[in-house]
Amino acid sequence: MIIGEIRRYLRDNNPIRVSRSTRDLAYKALMIKDKFVKENQTEPTIEQIAHELDVPKEEIAFSLDAIQDPVSLQESVSNSDSDNLCIIDQISDKKNTDEQWTEGIAISEAMKKLSEKEMIIIQKRFFDCKTQMEVADEIGISQAQVSRLEKSAINHIKRAYK
Repeated sequence: MIIGEIRRYLRDNNPIRVSRSTRDLAYKALMIKDKFVKENQTEPTIEQIAHELDVPKEEIAFSLDAIQDPVSLQESVSNSDSDNLCIIDQISDKKNTDEQWTEGIAISEAMKKLSEKEMIIIQKRFFDCKTQMEVADEIGISQAQVSRLEKSAINHIKRAYK
């Protein structure tokens, strides 16, 4: 009974929770892999393991990835003390940079200071990609008024953004 409790504790208190069926499939795949290496002195492909277990290759790949221990983004990628290159340094995200986050926040705050009509016009023109004529028809004013209000709103945003 104590051994069973210890196993349950170890199973349930991993950093990442992986279902039992996924873990079982991964362990079966590892056993097939070991058997294949002993018989053929080469590593089997995912396709060969999947064929042996009669499971789609995507499920094999997923299950093998799922049982890997998580790695910290702060972990060093090299063993040398002189090179302090971390995993996070290797990951590039051009879309979600700090500058874009701060610009988005600044623009949101600046837009809060606009009048309701200016906010609607900016929203429709730049976020919904509508023309000045389409905006004018939707809110019931002339295209010239939309143009003036848009220009005024942009100037307000520029002043608030500085």
